[in-house]
Amino acid sequence: MGNLLWTPSQKRVNQANMTRFIGFVNDKYALKINSYDELYDWSIEQLGEFWAAMWEFAGIRASHRYDTVVDDLSRFPGAKWFRGARLNFAENLLRYRDNHIAFVFRGENKKSDRITYAELYNSVARLAKSLRGIGIKSGDRVAAYMPNLMETAIAMLASTSIGAIWSSCATDLGAQAALDRLGQIEPKVLFTVDGYFYKGKAFDSLANAAQVASAIPSLEKVIVVRYVTDKPDIKSVPQSIYYDQFLAAEKQPEIQFEQLPFDHPSFIMFSSGTTGKPKCLVQSGGGVLINHLKELILHTDLKRDDKIFYITTCSWMMWNWLLSSLAVGPTITLYDGNPTYPDPYAMWKLVQDEKITIFGTSASYINYLKSQGLNPGKEYDLSSLREISQTGSILAAEGFEYVYNAIKKDLHFNSISGGTDINGCFAQGSPTLPVFSGELQRAALGMKVKCYDEKGKPVQDEMGELVCEAPSPSMPLYFWNDPTGEKYKETYFNIYPNVWRHGDFITIHSDTRGITFYGRSDAILKPSGVRIGTSEIYREVEKLEAIADCLAVGQNWKGEQRIILFVKLVDGFALTEELKDKIRKTLRDNASPRHVPAIILETPDIPYTFNMKKVEVAVTNIINGKPVSNRDALVNPESLDYYESILPRLNRE
Repeated sequence: MGNLLWTPSQKRVNQANMTRFIGFVNDKYALKINSYDELYDWSIEQLGEFWAAMWEFAGIRASHRYDTVVDDLSRFPGAKWFRGARLNFAENLLRYRDNHIAFVFRGENKKSDRITYAELYNSVARLAKSLRGIGIKSGDRVAAYMPNLMETAIAMLASTSIGAIWSSCATDLGAQAALDRLGQIEPKVLFTVDGYFYKGKAFDSLANAAQVASAIPSLEKVIVVRYVTDKPDIKSVPQSIYYDQFLAAEKQPEIQFEQLPFDHPSFIMFSSGTTGKPKCLVQSGGGVLINHLKELILHTDLKRDDKIFYITTCSWMMWNWLLSSLAVGPTITLYDGNPTYPDPYAMWKLVQDEKITIFGTSASYINYLKSQGLNPGKEYDLSSLREISQTGSILAAEGFEYVYNAIKKDLHFNSISGGTDINGCFAQGSPTLPVFSGELQRAALGMKVKCYDEKGKPVQDEMGELVCEAPSPSMPLYFWNDPTGEKYKETYFNIYPNVWRHGDFITIHSDTRGITFYGRSDAILKPSGVRIGTSEIYREVEKLEAIADCLAVGQNWKGEQRIILFVKLVDGFALTEELKDKIRKTLRDNASPRHVPAIILETPDIPYTFNMKKVEVAVTNIINGKPVSNRDALVNPESLDYYESILPRLNRE
C-alpha cells in the first residue's frame, strides 16, 4: 500500500455523481449497494444491467431505443451492444443550445476565442450543410491534419452528425507520419491549417499539407483554416478552399442528425506505430459515447458548472475524450502550443485565469515540473481546481506526492490508464475514494480487469499482465483493411483465448483494490529470468536530483539479459563514477540487487511518442541489433541516433 495522500470529505462524497449513480442503480434494480467496490463487483457480474443503467443515467439521446443491451458476452471479440438502437454521436454532444460557454480557445501566441453552445451548434450546422453539399454521406471518411483548434472540434461534430467516419492527427506529425495514418483510410475530405505555433515560433504546415493531400488520391476537397496568417497561399494544396469560404452562407440551418445503429463506425483511431505502420482501430459512435460518459460523469465527476481542460493534441485519444465532455455541458478549454511556453508556469496561469476545475495532463509534464523544483500552488491561485487527471505514462509514487505537496493538498488526483484501443480506461479513479501514492484507485466500472501470472491465472499482490475478461462497448469493431479479423485477434487475443490482453504489467493490491502499473509488458526486463517493471527503476532513479529522465532496457548478452540504464542529466551535473555508484546503491537498497543495471550511460535525449510515452521498445530493438521500423511515430526521432551510435561500444563491453 502506498502512502495515504487524500481522503474526500463527506460533503464531496455526498455531492458526487458516483453517489447519485449508486442511488439510481439501487432504485432501478432494488439493490443495497453502499460503496464503489460493491458497485464495481455488480457492474462486472451484471454487465448488461450496468450498461443499461449507464444509458439511462447519462441520458443517451436516441430516436429508437435498443432492443437488447448485449447479445452474447461469450463472443469476445464480437459481442453486439444495444442492438436496435438508432442514434447520432454528435446529437448527443450538441444537446445544449444556450449561451453557456462551450469552448475557450487559448494559444501560446496569445490568440484566444470563446464560443457558446448556441454558437457552436450553429457553426456545426453550417459546416455539416456544406459537407452534405459536396456529397459527403454516412460511412465516408473525413480526416483532419490540424492543431487543437475550435475548428477541429467543429469539423468532427459536423462529420459525425452526417454519419461520416472521423479521424485526426496533429500538425506536429511530419508529412510521412500523417500519411502513414490518414493514407490508409482513403478520406474524401481533409481539414488542415496554414500553420501552428510552438515555443514562440510560427511553423508553416502548408508544405506538409500539400504533400499529404497530393499522396491521397481519394481526396475530393481540402479545407484550410487560416490560423497563422490572414491570407495564406494555398495554391500548392490540391482541391483546396479556405474554411470560412467553405462554410454554408445560411446563418442558422438546422442539423440533420443521421440516425444510425449503435455500432455504426464513427471513429478511426491509430496505434502509436512504433513497431510498424499504425493500426487503424475502427470504433463505434455509440460505444465511444457511452464509455466516455461513464468515465466523465462517474469517474471524473464532471458537471455542467465545471471548466475542464486537458493538455492534448488531436493525435491523442484524450482529445476525443475531452470533446465528449460537451454532452455534459461544461466549459472546455482548448490549448494549442507548448505547455511550458513562455515559462514553466504557463498552464497554471491558465488554470488561474480561466478558473479551471478539472485539469488533465501527462506523467511527463508532472515529472518535468518536479525536476524543475516548481511550486505552482504557491505561485498561482488554484482555488478553483478540484481535480487533476493524469495519464499517458506511469507516474511514480513520488509524482503523486509532488502533486499534493507542490500543487494543492485538497484535490482528487485521478490517475487513469487505458488506451487508444478502447478510447478509454481500464483503471480509473473515483471522487468517493481515498488516493494512495503510486496507485490508480480502482478498475473502471464495467471493465472486468484481472492480473494474470505467467500461467494465465488471476493473482493479487503479484506483478502480472493486465487483462480484461469480458467485452465492453468501446472496444474496436475491427481494424481497417483486416477483413478476416486476424490482425485484431492477433493483437489482443493471441495469448489468452476470449480474454483481452492489453500489454501492461500491473499489480492489483488486495488491501486497497488499487492498481500499480509498471510499464508495457513488451518492455519488461528479465535479468536472470526474473520479471522487473521499468517503472520500478524509474521511480528510484528519478528521485535523485541529478536525473532529469531515464530509460531502462534489456540487452541479450551471453545467454542472459542485462539491464542498461540511460540517464538524461539535469543541467550542471555530470555522470561521474560517484553518481553511478549512487544510482546503483539507490536501486540495490530501495528495489533489489536485480534492479541494478549492468551499464549506466548518459544520453542526450529519451525517445517519446506524440502521446508522451517513453519508447523503450525502439531502444531495445536498437541495442539488440533489430531495426526500428517507424521513426515518424516519435516526437523526437533524432534521439535514436545516439543509441545507434553507441551499439558497437555496447557490444564490446
